[in-house]
Amino acid sequence: MAQTQRKAPAGRGPVGSGEKPKHFKKSMGDLITYIGGYKFAVLAVMLFAVGSTVFNIAGPKVLAKATDELFAGLVAKIGGTGGIDFDKIARILLMLIGLYVISAVFQLLQGFLMTGISQKICYKMRRDIAAKINRMPMKYFDKMTHGEVLSRVTNDVDTLGSSLNQSVTQLIHSVTMVIGVLIMMLSISPRLTLVALLVIPLSVLIVGVVVKNSQKYFHSQQEYLGHVNGQVEEIYGGHSVVRAFNREDSVMAEFDKANEVLYQSAWKSQFISGIMMPIMQFVGNLGYVAVAVFGAYLAMDGKISVGDIQAFIQYVKNFTQPIQQLAQVSSMIQSTAAAAERIFEFLDEEEEPQLAENHAPKSINEISAEVDFENVKFGYSEDKIIIHDFSAKVKEGQKIAIVGPTGAGKTTMVKLLMRFYDLNGGRIRIGGYDIKDFDRSELREAFGMVLQDTWLFNGTIMENIRYGRLDATDEEVIEAAKAAHVHHFIETLPGGYNMELNEEASNVSQGQKQLLTIARAILADNKILILDEATSSVDTRTEIRIQKAMDNLMRGRTSFIIAHRLSTIRDADLILVMKDGDIIEQGNHDELMADGGFYAQLYNSQFEHA
Repeated sequence: MAQTQRKAPAGRGPVGSGEKPKHFKKSMGDLITYIGGYKFAVLAVMLFAVGSTVFNIAGPKVLAKATDELFAGLVAKIGGTGGIDFDKIARILLMLIGLYVISAVFQLLQGFLMTGISQKICYKMRRDIAAKINRMPMKYFDKMTHGEVLSRVTNDVDTLGSSLNQSVTQLIHSVTMVIGVLIMMLSISPRLTLVALLVIPLSVLIVGVVVKNSQKYFHSQQEYLGHVNGQVEEIYGGHSVVRAFNREDSVMAEFDKANEVLYQSAWKSQFISGIMMPIMQFVGNLGYVAVAVFGAYLAMDGKISVGDIQAFIQYVKNFTQPIQQLAQVSSMIQSTAAAAERIFEFLDEEEEPQLAENHAPKSINEISAEVDFENVKFGYSEDKIIIHDFSAKVKEGQKIAIVGPTGAGKTTMVKLLMRFYDLNGGRIRIGGYDIKDFDRSELREAFGMVLQDTWLFNGTIMENIRYGRLDATDEEVIEAAKAAHVHHFIETLPGGYNMELNEEASNVSQGQKQLLTIARAILADNKILILDEATSSVDTRTEIRIQKAMDNLMRGRTSFIIAHRLSTIRDADLILVMKDGDIIEQGNHDELMADGGFYAQLYNSQFEHA
């Protein structure tokens, strides 16, 4: 369970109830810039939203005319001077229906457009995050849990997409509604409008208090959603190890701790934002009562018509509703800001340069596979250097073995050769050119790798082997499998080469997984091979067979073999013996055994304890 040693990055411990988005304005500014490519579509959304709201606002005023006509007809009928003009009322109502139909059509159009925009933004963000992952240095993933990265791609993007879809349209609708309704209310009665506006300061105060107190909880909620995801992905990925060491209680305790913080921040953010609507409705009802009482007084005084009172009461309701929606939008914006901050924080992480500043005059395929290590110095952190002064010359076609005790720096040398990490000092040359003179992707085309930690993906065996060379035919894949002595085993499986491997490839044994990765390397047919304990998980008999296949594979190619079982590298052209980051001995097996040094001690100790 390799991931269990990873910790959350520094500065991202429990935030409880105290942490707020560090750069709220910057995050929102970055988001606005990010959606700039959809500015014309957003403009269309705004126009449709405004149009829908305007036609909706005009409704009560038109309805007031029908009410006045009906009231006047009733009065005339009671007085015996006339009756109700139903034809005129019908024409007014048809006009009202037309307004509402147009409003509904505009609303449907803006909803359709905004949904498409928000999903396109989510699609682009996921794609950008996936591309970003491929450009980031390996040291970033040494300090960040897999679940934390996964949370940016899933939870944060989904949160941003859903809240963006709702908040933009609601914001436009609410602002337009407030302005439009205010104008209509003033046209009916400035004094009634003043009464209705008395509730606004109280509403603004409530919104301000809620926003201030909910912002920190929304950020904490998104933060710890990532932590919980990381723990679930990590622990259940190695669940058998957890159970084997009886660590269920400690794992649950750690999970409960993170889950408790998530629970506290989630319910507080949802509760605080949830109480906003009931409070705002109560405040709105106070204004509604005040308008009804004062409007009745004005009507009895003959200063306002019954239809205008009915329209004004509708407008009061329509005036308080968008204020409540603005309060809701403010909560959504907090959620959007928290998610956007985490996404752009990830997208703004330092990248490793992918292209060479001064490209070599030849491509990697045109040069020899001669490798020179010149005074290589490296540490995973600058204050902890683990390789102090490594120098070695490897001729093309040589079989180089790197041996030494655990932690000597063997695998690190391979990582440096492929530029998974950059050097602190010295340089590495291939074919006479510094590896920095090639684009990273081009450089890695020269290498074929078989690692101690096998990696197979969810797919068929055929697809997993073909991963070494995507344009390989089925016949070439089968030939590679035969060379790796895995063909017979595949044939015995249900479905053969079309058998589906599950996510962890746990439906085949560890040794069989190793054989499949070896077949993948054979198919890739690269000029430089790296074998990091490639036969560590197979039995002795299979190891001998694989060794013969490897000998055929390595013939004519420069090969680097990292091995703990020294019996497997006796025929190496050059053996580099590493200890504490330095080469302390080098030569072939016979020369090193004759010297009786550290290599001889390592070799003899394996057989003493065999």
